[in-house]
Amino acid sequence: MSSTGASPWQYFKVTRASDFVVHVEINRPGRLNAFIEPMWLELRKVFETISVDPSVRSIVLSGSGDRAFTTGLDVQAATQSPTLFGPQTSDPARRAANIRRDILGFQECLTAVERCEKPVVCVLHGYSLGLAIDLSTCADVRICSDDTKFAVKEVDIGLAADIGTLTRLPKVVGNYSWVKDVCLSARVFGAQEAEKVGFVSGIYNGKEAAVSAALKWASLVAEKSPVAVQGTKNILDYSRDHSVEDGLKYTAVWNGAALQTVDTGAAMKGGISKKKPTFEKL
Repeated sequence: MSSTGASPWQYFKVTRASDFVVHVEINRPGRLNAFIEPMWLELRKVFETISVDPSVRSIVLSGSGDRAFTTGLDVQAATQSPTLFGPQTSDPARRAANIRRDILGFQECLTAVERCEKPVVCVLHGYSLGLAIDLSTCADVRICSDDTKFAVKEVDIGLAADIGTLTRLPKVVGNYSWVKDVCLSARVFGAQEAEKVGFVSGIYNGKEAAVSAALKWASLVAEKSPVAVQGTKNILDYSRDHSVEDGLKYTAVWNGAALQTVDTGAAMKGGISKKKPTFEKL
């Protein structure tokens, strides 16, 4: 998994940034990283592959080029979709079933980012529209450059966002009034507003500085026990969608197994001796 040799990926650059850190870049800069159907499918394969790779402990996700993280759906390509714009069946219920399958399939492609066992930090910059919000809400941490222009654009193309924004964004920021504001109006908002509501946790002076900060964070996380890090991510994600009581029970069951790791002792000894511990791959 490096920048050398033939890459198995057509629409993504996947490179080894440092020990245990992988950098995934959306790679269609000539079209402002706008997504076409093969990209959705490849995104899923990329993250499912990385998720179980023991040589990876953290991931940075960004967009190639200087102009955009992604402008979302490639609308021109979408108008060629046989499901939406092809010959119609005589039965609306059957057509609805086909559309529903397509939507669920696309949702699963993005959910692969959220389900990835390894922490994902998403770097947004330039135009970050529509699908950019869907995708970034699947990440664990979001940061951006100071020039980022965000928008939930789906109402402007005649539909309700259906790949994750309307479900995940309210949980990310916890402010339903603001979420409805940006989702119903499709207005553009900037980096300062995104940080104010908690959508991003940091703003940096340009894309290069933001990517550098993300790689630094990812390297810090990668130094820690993968048992502890992956367990923390899993428990946080579970607790977000369940009651406090359920979350506490789930944590107890999880740690009933995870606390038996040798990593705990190594981390404690490292803290006492002031020596950085090392951990086996997971």
